[in-house]
Order: sequence, then C-alpha cells, then structure tokens
Amino acid sequence: MTFGEQNTLGESFRLLDQAFHAGINFFDSAEMYPVPQRRRTCGRSEEYLGRWIAHRNIPRDSVVIATKVAGPSGQMTWIRGGPKCLDAANIIEAIDSSLLRMQMDYIDLYQIHWPDRYVPMFGETEYDPVRQYASVGIDEQLEALSTAVKAGKASGIIRYIGLSNETPYGLMKFVQVAEKYASHLKIVSLQNSYSLLCRTFDSAMAECCHQESISLLAYSPLAMGILSGKYFSLGGGPTDARLNLFKGKYSEGESRYNLSNKIIEAATMEYLNTAKTYGLHPVSLAIGLIIFSYIFMCNCNHPSQSSLTLNIE
Repeated sequence: MTFGEQNTLGESFRLLDQAFHAGINFFDSAEMYPVPQRRRTCGRSEEYLGRWIAHRNIPRDSVVIATKVAGPSGQMTWIRGGPKCLDAANIIEAIDSSLLRMQMDYIDLYQIHWPDRYVPMFGETEYDPVRQYASVGIDEQLEALSTAVKAGKASGIIRYIGLSNETPYGLMKFVQVAEKYASHLKIVSLQNSYSLLCRTFDSAMAECCHQESISLLAYSPLAMGILSGKYFSLGGGPTDARLNLFKGKYSEGESRYNLSNKIIEAATMEYLNTAKTYGLHPVSLAIGLIIFSYIFMCNCNHPSQSSLTLNIE
C-alpha cells in the first residue's frame, strides 16, 4: 500500500523479490493505493505489482493476487468521480481498471475495500444510526461480483471474493445473500485490522468467520509500526517512518493509531517490556499473535511458513 509513495519502483521490486524468494506468494493491493491517497499517485501500487510480475517473468499461476474496489468516498474524486457508490457499473469499471494497471486477465481475490453503507471504521468505535445514508443494496453488489466470477471461470476476470473493514452484521448479510448464487459465489475472506492494539475481531467476528469458514486477512499487524516501539524511542522514531512522514496528512491511520493517546502508549510499553522479558524482538511478539491465530489465512507457502514459525519461536 506504500508502493508508489514511500517506495520507488526499484525499491518495490527489491521488496517483492525478497518476499517471493522467501516463499511468500500472496500479494494484496487496492485501486486507491498508495496511501496517503492522492490523484497523482492513485493506482501506482497495482501498477508496480503488475510490472514486477511481467518484468521478472513470474508465472501467473505461481502467485495469488488480491486487490480491492474502493467504497463510497467524497474525498477521492479522481476515482470514478467519487467514488459515489458500489453499484454494478462502478464495480465492473473498477475491475477492468485494475486488470489494466496490473497487466493481468484475472484477479484471484477481489475485495470490497469498505462497505457501501455507514459503519463506524478507521478509528471510530460507536455506531450512530443518524449517520445512515441511502446505499446500494448487497444484492446488487453481489450480482455484479457474481457476473465477474462466472466470467472468470471461462475467460478470466475474478476467481474469489472477499470483504474488508466489515462488521459482523455486514459479513453475515453478505453470506446470507450470497447463498442464492449457489456454489459459484462465496465470501472466502475478511480483511480487517488485527493486532495487539486492535482485538475487536476476537469476539463476534471470530465466531462468524469460524462458523462460515471465512479466513481472516489481518492488516496492520504492527499497528502501522507502533508495536515495533520505534515511535516511543528517543527522538520519536525515524523521520521517514509513516506516521512521522505523513503526519497531518493520513487521517485514516492517525485516527486509529494516535501517538498522543496515552492508552496506546501504555499498552505498547507493556508489550515492549513483555518482549524484553522473554528475549523477543517486539516485532516477533506482535507477528506471533497473527501467525498462531487459528483463523488466520496464511499468505505464504509451506516452506516460508515454517521459517516464519521458527523465527517467531
């Protein structure tokens, strides 16, 4: 999500090379990336990923490519004029544009980046029914995705669908509506924030995913680097660290991980002390939660999963 902003094309290639050679074969992007989102850079992350696969002659069937369609936003006017909604026309346009940027004829996992309805997210925790607005029904969203999935089985568009930044209610409504499309359409994954500083998944959402065999794709496992301890070190961490570099320009990140929040600071210091007590690097402690979570969807093949496990242990 930083390719094309913090990371140049060359740096992106180097990071992707290292990941692929380590056995990682799952790569996730989004039409709005990189962040912080800007008109000039929009779509570069997908573009860089596609250029890497083409330039390195990576066999397409050796990698799993995931990306996302942006939900309604009044800020990113450069994406489909809004984007105003997730109706069929917007979803199909987004799919076609992502395929073009990545130089691909199909996408393995296509996700709705955030819901087309009001939900508290990106740092918000309390639901306010007054903030509801007219939105595109889940039926129409799934109808468009169903068409793309069916086409993918023949000529190549998308293979599987997932959700992101969803609530238990939204997840189960999608599951319920998807049932009428029979076997060719199933919600296979949920990409939500999950870390030692964000455990909201562990209650109702964990039960939903377990009962419906939906895998969690945990994003921000280091809470945007906070759990490494770097932001609470002398000097406040590297100047090019994301929350320093984009201070005041990255509201979605800062609202969730406010460095001036004393609760976040206190919790992080406790985790740092725990890591020190057991001779662990703080990153190993934080990633360990994700690696050993029973419902986590592994992004790696078996050799790299083994090496990651050994490193954490």
